[in-house]
Amino acid sequence: MPIYEYVCLECKERFEVLRPMKDADAPISCTTCTSDHTSRLLTVFFATSSGKVVAGGASGCANCSSGSCSTCGVR
Repeated sequence: MPIYEYVCLECKERFEVLRPMKDADAPISCTTCTSDHTSRLLTVFFATSSGKVVAGGASGCANCSSGSCSTCGVR
């Protein structure tokens, strides 16, 4: 079962929930303030195996090529 990340649009709390894929976009209450005004976040990740990138791996952002950017915060 995947872990999904959500943000509360009222109190700005970010929280994770382990739930079935079929419920990923179903309404969910904030774990802090119990507001129903929440939104699922897009989660990105980076994975390596034996030193090779197997998922993700983009460095920097569209505005730079150095891999360290003050615009997007990538370091």
